[in-house]
Amino acid sequence: MKVLLLKDVQGLGKSGEIHEVKDGYGQNFLVKKNLAHIATNEVINRYKAEMRKKAELEAAKKAEYEQIATKLAKITLLISTKVGKNGMLQGAITKEDIATLLEKQHKIQVDKKGIELTSPIKSTGLYDLEIKLGAGIKTTFKLDVQGED
Repeated sequence: MKVLLLKDVQGLGKSGEIHEVKDGYGQNFLVKKNLAHIATNEVINRYKAEMRKKAELEAAKKAEYEQIATKLAKITLLISTKVGKNGMLQGAITKEDIATLLEKQHKIQVDKKGIELTSPIKSTGLYDLEIKLGAGIKTTFKLDVQGED
């Protein structure tokens, strides 16, 4: 019997592959445990259609990320915050603060987890920050931290 694997099966193959297996193994193990479907023309065509749709969605998402990356590369994000007597910020600027500022100042929504920040920013200055948007797309943007009395 031919089966279409829904999940990776050790010793048999990866998800999406079609394999010839013994009837008992196919019916009693693979199909029963929802690891495979019997590979009829209808099942194969449905699977191919789902994969095409998934690829189209991924391509659209990647295009959206590339558009956001282009916008971010041109941006200098400005933040004014209180500075203590020693020139250090009162508090720190975190990933969450940066994501919120991007939303408020430039109407760009990003996941704060994608912002590369080794430690919170605690002093004024111009910073180059890297952000991972998804689908393997990264970009950098500038953050200008200015002090106010």
